[in-house]
Amino acid sequence: MKRSSQFFTFFAVLIVFSALYRVIPFESRPIWLGAPHLALALIAGSVFKNRKLSFAVPLISLLFSDILMQVLHSTGITPGYPGFYEGQIFNYTLITLLTVVGFFVNSQKVVSIVSGMFAAPTLFFLVSNFGVWAGNGGLHRGKTFAGLLQTYADGLPFYGYSLLTMAVFGTLFFGSYALLVGSTQVSKVKA
Repeated sequence: MKRSSQFFTFFAVLIVFSALYRVIPFESRPIWLGAPHLALALIAGSVFKNRKLSFAVPLISLLFSDILMQVLHSTGITPGYPGFYEGQIFNYTLITLLTVVGFFVNSQKVVSIVSGMFAAPTLFFLVSNFGVWAGNGGLHRGKTFAGLLQTYADGLPFYGYSLLTMAVFGTLFFGSYALLVGSTQVSKVKA
């Protein structure tokens, strides 16, 4: 198999895996292990030279999972969450932002990967909770600085879960990628 087709097969597997994992009802998976899309955005931003592809990988996976969730919800197969929801565009924008974080992650250096694995969920936490506060979501905290701080405090457990999720899926994705390309010859995908 040609090297470029291996990369695309690898990312196709990650897209499908991430989408299907996200569709699993929360009750059927560990509460601390969220969806792998943050890690998918980070690795896509890190290894693709083609920026369109780096943005497309996590967004395609997210859209695929949203469509599946909507179908399952609409047909009554799962009583869980619908795939299409208010604030969906905001979440897609956040995933795009995390892909940009991946642009600064050197997939050849463990310190760079670990730094990105910390920075991405931290940025997601800060921006998403600000969005919840500004949009009167969540617990509807007051539009004061104290209300904003309370919104961040409300989100701290989810931040911890995001860090753990990134540690698990980021390690799995970057580790698998390193094995695919050879630990001494990791390079960006030219496509």
